[in-house]
Amino acid sequence: MIRALKVVPADDHAIVREGLKLLLSTMEGIDVVGEAADAAAIMAQLAATETDLLMLDLGMPGIAGVQFIHDLRAAHPRLLILVLTANVEPRMVSAALEAGADGYLTKHGDADEIGLAIAALRQGKAYISRATGVASQSLSPIPLTRREREILALIANGTTTPEIAARLGISPLTARKHRENLMRKLSLHNAAELTAYAVRLGLPAG
Repeated sequence: MIRALKVVPADDHAIVREGLKLLLSTMEGIDVVGEAADAAAIMAQLAATETDLLMLDLGMPGIAGVQFIHDLRAAHPRLLILVLTANVEPRMVSAALEAGADGYLTKHGDADEIGLAIAALRQGKAYISRATGVASQSLSPIPLTRREREILALIANGTTTPEIAARLGISPLTARKHRENLMRKLSLHNAAELTAYAVRLGLPAG
């Protein structure tokens, strides 16, 4: 039996949080362990309660866009982050994923997508809402994990392997293995080819 996924919905509108909690309560294998209305409440909730998945509205008080995702990822590397926002811009989708989000839903999408997104995240896959007009597979023809997307974005910005290790809090050996595995997975051979691939996916390159 799959362990229940501990979820925290975060939105500054109480009616949205209540709706999310009601919807999540109907899903098997989901346990809502809290809620948050602003950035401070999110951090307090994560500190007080073991949380597997945060459903995050980027328009909440105290949140400075995708930088908040980056900060969350640094502080809680195992946390799954599912963005739920009204912003449907493809650039925002790419920026959120590059910052460390695992999935991106819009408030214009269908409610059933929440279940689909959570199922995908459980399997280590990204999920992008159909309402963005950006298909998940169009971001990468070969599905990439969150860590692989992070490595790809850093390489595209000219970050060296030792710098990647320091940035992600891993050893240089692990960083090198991630880089080698990524090149093997994508059938690419050097940083230039990885950078070109990242550009095709819409990731910013330095």
